[in-house]
Amino acid sequence: MSATIINGKELAQELKLSMKEEVTELKNEGLTPHLTVIIVGDNPASKSYVRGKQKACSETGISSDVIELPTSTTENDLLHLIKELNDNPTVHGILVQLPLPDHISEKQITVAIDPTKDVDGFHPVNIGRMMTGEDTFFPCTPYGIITMLKSKDIQIEGKHAVVIGRSNIVGKPIGQLLLNENATVTYCHSKTKDIKEYTAKADILIVAIGKPNVIKEGDIKNNSIIVDVGINRLEDGSLTGDVDFDSVKEKASYLTPVPRGVGPMTITMLLKNTIKAAKGLSEK
Repeated sequence: MSATIINGKELAQELKLSMKEEVTELKNEGLTPHLTVIIVGDNPASKSYVRGKQKACSETGISSDVIELPTSTTENDLLHLIKELNDNPTVHGILVQLPLPDHISEKQITVAIDPTKDVDGFHPVNIGRMMTGEDTFFPCTPYGIITMLKSKDIQIEGKHAVVIGRSNIVGKPIGQLLLNENATVTYCHSKTKDIKEYTAKADILIVAIGKPNVIKEGDIKNNSIIVDVGINRLEDGSLTGDVDFDSVKEKASYLTPVPRGVGPMTITMLLKNTIKAAKGLSEK
């Protein structure tokens, strides 16, 4: 019996349709959600991501603009720009595309964004609210993963969830969100000895390590739920995940593909956070 595929692209399209209706209603009430994206430098991958965000905004009726800055931009210049956007009532969401040039501190920039406009969900205030189970802006990729699991009515409560990877962007927050859903969570990382000992016991396995096809059939439990966050480009130009899709699909009960898995959901949750920010700020 082959695994049921959780198609993030299809789910993202469904969610964007409902968000488009919500945005139309907000516009009729005189509120147009607006996202400003800042990109520093000429990183081609970053520019591609930003174009994807702009396209998704356009599809749902969210207003957006992109501020492109040269690599030579100073940290102070960027901080000054963020302050202007914080103070601008027509801007509801602020996103600074990472990575930043080496001379600019990502930590300082993240902290500078008003937490009520932090649609990426990385501000320490929002991370703290997530940790204590409060309503807040959740980091987009973990938020997308939880949404994918719930879309299939997958029970999280009481399940043993294993997270491979401990980044601040995916690994740590997805573990916390799973914990908030009453899962029992184990983190594995580069210093974990015998990772297979943990993956083989996982009811839900989240893989976010950035190495192609490292998780294979022998590493997982029968009927487990596998979420592949990795996006790796092979020499032939094709994309693959951190999970060997073909070898695990006969053993898992649910499986996310790469591409068309977690990736499309990340941008979709950014839109959801932007709408939430607009509604929250309009109520102040």
